[in-house]
Amino acid sequence: MKNSIEILGKLGIKVPEILLPAEQNIMDKWAVIACDQYSSQQDYWEKVAEFTEDTPTTLNLVYPECYLEEDNPEKRIESINRNMHDYVESGVFSEPEEGFILVKRDTPVSASRWGLIASIDLEQYDFSSDSTSLVRATEGTIIERIPPRVKIRENAELELPHIMVLIDDPEMSLIEPFIEETDNLDSVYDFELMMGSGHLSGYRIKSDKHIARIAEALAILGSTETMKAKYNSDNAFLFAMGDGNHSLATAKTIWENYKKENVDSAELMTHPSRWALVELVNIYSEGIQFEAIHRAVFNCSPADFLNKAEVSGKFRITEKESLDEVMKITDSSPELQTCGYSTANGYGIIESLSPDTSIAAGTFQNFIDEYLSENPASSVDYIHGVDVTDELGRKPSNIGLFLPAIAKNTFFQTVIDDGAFPRKTFSMGEAFEKRFYVEARKIK
Repeated sequence: MKNSIEILGKLGIKVPEILLPAEQNIMDKWAVIACDQYSSQQDYWEKVAEFTEDTPTTLNLVYPECYLEEDNPEKRIESINRNMHDYVESGVFSEPEEGFILVKRDTPVSASRWGLIASIDLEQYDFSSDSTSLVRATEGTIIERIPPRVKIRENAELELPHIMVLIDDPEMSLIEPFIEETDNLDSVYDFELMMGSGHLSGYRIKSDKHIARIAEALAILGSTETMKAKYNSDNAFLFAMGDGNHSLATAKTIWENYKKENVDSAELMTHPSRWALVELVNIYSEGIQFEAIHRAVFNCSPADFLNKAEVSGKFRITEKESLDEVMKITDSSPELQTCGYSTANGYGIIESLSPDTSIAAGTFQNFIDEYLSENPASSVDYIHGVDVTDELGRKPSNIGLFLPAIAKNTFFQTVIDDGAFPRKTFSMGEAFEKRFYVEARKIK
């Protein structure tokens, strides 16, 4: 066991001590969706508040981002901290128990997603764009988004994870072997999620044998030989951010601040804020679907936008008859770095002749940024869904831009070669498919 713990530690993983509700009959109201979802739909969160009224719930322990701009955020933060303390002291939680948790997430629209709840070492994480750390951001971190989140976490007694961290495991060696053994694992929860979001099951993994198996699988995935063979690079890494990039960056910021303030502490490097609770997920899981995030440019001349792209010599424009024709090309040929478009006058394809980056989102975002710098009255928004992008693009003075989804087998390689993806490059499913808060861990 000691050897397994040492192996895991070198790879940035720790067996967590997890808190779960003592009463199973509250789980459907206990678990709520990640706080960064439905951020423009306050009515969703109002319905959640109504559904969970007078019941212990993680809604009382997190800060939905739709409320970040409210007049007195300190009041909500104080309430969150007070609720955390009260839940711990009043017996809402059972005693903390050491072990990983195998998670099965079912949704109405996708295959089952299996994950592993673990603690990840923030010493092994660097969210800077030129990071060479074992754990890396996959999209650019917006530094301005961190301070408000630090205020929420800095005095919190508990953390609850909505962070999903990806591993590149095509052989399915880490998580998937446990799927066949759920009958021999202790079930810790099994319930329907609120608001029609699917079903969640969890199984504790705590035996020496199973922890040794996890350590062995991660040691192989993280070995220099494996990563060199897989990526042909000395800049390889083991863990990639999937969801919750700014939440992990917030945890990292707090840890770095704590180190500065407690530099002489003999127990500094064992303080619980050194780690963050996350769900590890295999990028090759059938339950993980990368969806493109499209763009709509507003208050522009579509003809001018397309003309500037063409006269730059970097792009070729080809008109098409229909949206179906555009999407067939965009979806089937991401390696060609094409971007479909829709305007009030029709459809077409923009093909990059000299890509700036190894993915279409990077190349076309660079051109969009350049265009906006020259046309300050124009603006861009990031759109989920082809139909919505088309609807916006076909309005006068707009252009909709359709980007291809990222291929799973190039995801890690692209981050190694180019660094973090441009902002709003990919999405891992719809809002209701995101992680729900269930587990907690003490960080004070």
